[in-house]
Amino acid sequence: MTNCILLITIIKEYESGDAMDFRQLETFVEVVKLKSFSKAAEKLYLTQPTVTNHIQNLENELGTLLLNRTERKITPTKAGNILYKYAIDILNIRDMACFNLGVYRGKIEGHLEISTSSIPKLYILPQLIKSFSEKFPNVTFSINNKDSKEVVKNILDGITDFGIIGAKYYSKHLEYVELIDDNIVLITPNNKKYPWENNQEINPKILLNERIILRELGSGTRHIVEKALKENDYSLNNLNIVACVEDNETIKKFTELGIGISFISEKAIEKEITNGTLKKFRLKGINLTRKFYLIYHKNRQLSPLNLTFKEFILNYINKQNR
Repeated sequence: MTNCILLITIIKEYESGDAMDFRQLETFVEVVKLKSFSKAAEKLYLTQPTVTNHIQNLENELGTLLLNRTERKITPTKAGNILYKYAIDILNIRDMACFNLGVYRGKIEGHLEISTSSIPKLYILPQLIKSFSEKFPNVTFSINNKDSKEVVKNILDGITDFGIIGAKYYSKHLEYVELIDDNIVLITPNNKKYPWENNQEINPKILLNERIILRELGSGTRHIVEKALKENDYSLNNLNIVACVEDNETIKKFTELGIGISFISEKAIEKEITNGTLKKFRLKGINLTRKFYLIYHKNRQLSPLNLTFKEFILNYINKQNR
């Protein structure tokens, strides 16, 4: 019943001509995304009292409380969650109209926010963005580096429209599009303790006698490794895990120094293998191949610029795979 009352109120407001304006909706969306009045004000180049005023006017117009205000964080009420989904669509429809008018005038511009895990950020996105920028030079970018699980959560929460990640986390609301393949390999220092040739298959029992460095919880690499080891009766509880690290550069440096051995994308260690500072191996009988995915919400209207970028990525990948 609350849903119906809120939707009827929105319709009546628009029919009466005393409707909320886009600025109020934009402010509301940013407050929900950032969970902060001050951060929303900073992003929108508004004063904090103006942000507060926009939210209060919106609540007065709709006759319902949209945000829970506490000292620690701002969260949407049930009514706020309902409005948030419609506000995203309303703003995207507005952007679509402006975008199509820009296309008609021969000029496409705007700003893209892309959420991605660490390997796609370094080894997939640069070439994609270079090719996209050549076609649409007036588009600017922000790259948000997050682990795969956080990218998924942000898409489900409506904080971002889509992302590029290296692991699948199931949700009936998400669409995963395969981009490229990747191999995760075991890396060690290049010393006499590890005498095998690069790329050689070695016995996974080596893990039981080594100090192990892992990526942090939520990382796509860790998700794949943990799943593959479990399928082969190797539990993380039986391994000597000495560190959990958030970035690949630190993992490579720790491994070079002999602090431990680790798992990493093969794409991330090409220079170190060439320079001879690291060695890479495959574990016999354990499949550590994976795919990178473009991920987006099945039921949410993408902004026109995001939709253009998504279609560009799909076309780009199709051409590369021919």
